[in-house]
Amino acid sequence: MSAKQAELPPVMILCGGQGTRLRDLTELLPKPMVPIGEQPVLWHIMRGFAAFGCRRFILCLGYKREEFIDYFLNFQARSCDMTITLGRKNGIVYHGSSAEADWEVTLADTGIDTMTGGRVLRASRYLKPQDREFFLTYGDGVADIDVAALLEFHRRNGKQLTVSAVHPEGRFGEMQLDDRGGIIGFTEKKVRSEGRVNGGFMVLERDFVARYLEGREDCYFEQRPMAEALRAGEMAAYRHEGFWQCMDTPREHRILNELWESGNAPWCRFWQEGE
Repeated sequence: MSAKQAELPPVMILCGGQGTRLRDLTELLPKPMVPIGEQPVLWHIMRGFAAFGCRRFILCLGYKREEFIDYFLNFQARSCDMTITLGRKNGIVYHGSSAEADWEVTLADTGIDTMTGGRVLRASRYLKPQDREFFLTYGDGVADIDVAALLEFHRRNGKQLTVSAVHPEGRFGEMQLDDRGGIIGFTEKKVRSEGRVNGGFMVLERDFVARYLEGREDCYFEQRPMAEALRAGEMAAYRHEGFWQCMDTPREHRILNELWESGNAPWCRFWQEGE
């Protein structure tokens, strides 16, 4: 059975923040529900995981959680043609199916103001007994990351936490200065930075929750828990050389929509290969 056919561990997605830098959009919608094309960015993220066999998703909700509830409760009605019988024996028949038909989506209320570490801790109660590991990511970034390769790397290294190390977009050109403060020259803006950041596509051992998050609902996952795992030698980085883009600003939202409208959005390549 290939990696794309086998069911992979569940995917936990942090969806509870308010997205203040996208305020014009997030006053009406939580950031993961802001659309790229006709579907929210959250759907794009989930499709990327589903292309490799992930079928279970745990959404850590907070801000405007009712938008997620409405979207998923009405997902089939939005996706399929239907015949509605009116009257005393009213009923609905859906015609056709969708690629999402076998997804299991748990909508976990993790609180309005809960920090990311607390959200992971609260949502971890929905892991099943057989889940010895799980994916963790954010609801506002897309990538053409090979999820199966990420998981294989995590298992091979045997660490509690694996993060994805990505190249962010190079937003500015650089100046070269001499020792006296004079300008020697300029370089053009790079397509992507030479440095790396945590791209948010992570794999955690289930034990990570008990070891680094238990009793710490008031902590950011990215601070003390990750720092302690790093000091303990329990953290590894998977190098992703492909596409990655977060959606923190109106400019980044526009970039992602332009890529989608071009018909060549790079984060779609794995699920498009299977269609």
